[in-house]
Amino acid sequence: MIRIQQLKLSPGHSEEQMVSEIAKALKIKKDGIRSYRIAKRSIDARKKNDIKFVYAIDVETSDEKVIIRKVNNNNVMSTNEVPYVFPPSGDEELKRRPVIIGTGPAGLYCGLFLAKHGYRPILLERGEEVQKRMKSVDRFWNTGILDTSSNVQFGEGGAGTFSDGKLNTLVKDPVGRNRKVLEVFVDAGAPSEILYLNKPHIGTDVLSRVVENIREEIKRYGGEVRFGSQVTDIEIENGSVRSVTVNGKEKIETDIAVLSIGHSARDTFEMLHRKSVPMTQKCFAVGVRIEHPQALINKSQYGTTENPYLPVADYKLVKQLQDGRSIYSFCMCPGGYVVNASSEENRLAVNGMSYHARDSRNANSAMIVTVTPEDFGSDHALAGVEFQRRLEEKAFAAGAGKIPAQLFGDFCDNRGSTMLGDIEPCMKGEYVLTNLREALPDFLSRSLIEGIRGFDGMIRGFGRMDAVLSGVESRTSSPVRITRDEYFESEIAGLYPCGEGAGYAGGITSAAMDGIKVAEAVAKKYHPL
Repeated sequence: MIRIQQLKLSPGHSEEQMVSEIAKALKIKKDGIRSYRIAKRSIDARKKNDIKFVYAIDVETSDEKVIIRKVNNNNVMSTNEVPYVFPPSGDEELKRRPVIIGTGPAGLYCGLFLAKHGYRPILLERGEEVQKRMKSVDRFWNTGILDTSSNVQFGEGGAGTFSDGKLNTLVKDPVGRNRKVLEVFVDAGAPSEILYLNKPHIGTDVLSRVVENIREEIKRYGGEVRFGSQVTDIEIENGSVRSVTVNGKEKIETDIAVLSIGHSARDTFEMLHRKSVPMTQKCFAVGVRIEHPQALINKSQYGTTENPYLPVADYKLVKQLQDGRSIYSFCMCPGGYVVNASSEENRLAVNGMSYHARDSRNANSAMIVTVTPEDFGSDHALAGVEFQRRLEEKAFAAGAGKIPAQLFGDFCDNRGSTMLGDIEPCMKGEYVLTNLREALPDFLSRSLIEGIRGFDGMIRGFGRMDAVLSGVESRTSSPVRITRDEYFESEIAGLYPCGEGAGYAGGITSAAMDGIKVAEAVAKKYHPL
């Protein structure tokens, strides 16, 4: 197989043009191309009047070595993609079925890979299956009635189900787990373009169907998935896991408990801390959501507000602040919505999400500022949780239970907003104009003002006075790390911290990859049931 790098074509090109460029790059006739596939596609928009799709193309031809020698170009090379291989199983006897706590991407992928290799896992999820969960979330957005067990944070698919569904990751993984994660998504119904797009995304509407199909695949391979099943206790005897208790009454004996609990499982963190499971504080980031017209972002990135051949534009911004902190954009949602992502009564958190079409009128992103254990005011392992809770309590009070929103100009002047400018918010859940600064510590407000004004120099109009801020964005990542060794196991034998909630991932793909890693660790040690 030959790989061509840096093959550039104009948006809207035809397949015939693609084939012609491939033949030209390889200096062969078109009929010499047996087959080809897109390995990667990104966008080069540095020249706004000449935007290009940039491809990496894998091509099958005859006499590949001869062609590579003849072309003699650094962008044409031999390639041989090594497929992902699950490791052989270990010899230790596994007496009881492994239990996986949580069905976010980490739990689902851990469960799928264990099920496929004969380990018959039991997956326990406190929330509802995804279709029922979506109805509960819609009811919350429409009525304000919160189900604390099944919401934007809890339920099948995890918090990522109600997000933009981004699948890019910075995690380097030479054994192919990254691609395998995407292949599983495609097999479960995701569009095949996610295998090659530089910034792949699925969207909440498609992701919900994909999650459901992965669950059914787990069941087909002998796994069990149970909803409305919160793990309320873990029995530890002589330093090893012996059982988990579900909903305070049912005991399930097990040798293995995978903690894929998600970043918002605060009551589970508290239970684990009481059981002396080792964990530490962790840095994370907090802030607000900011909304702009999608047309403004398109104009900045592409030089035009609309192009039928280009995806809606996104951005990634970062700035070092004068006080040494950093501010950066997070979970940017082109054509998206700000959503009420609360999971506890009398506390309010927001997130961003997009549907697959990314067709709302606004772009939104979290503007978040780094916080460290020094900001928490305590050396307790769960001090970061309490820091989040204090912010969310103030946000709930500021909006009287609705999403508190404020224009950026009023935020700078510390003045409550009373009317919108030209930007009408796109939100899921009721919002109210107020003084959002009352919910934030001074250092955070100062950092946001400095950062957003600075970003105006990168995207013209970013710091416009009628940009809409809403808050509080407090669930960017887990505030704790549940410690594990090089074999992915806690000091408590049989306990496997996993995914974003345990502090080892930062998004859908990295969490899914961590789920695979934990499944591998279990398989290397134990023989299938």
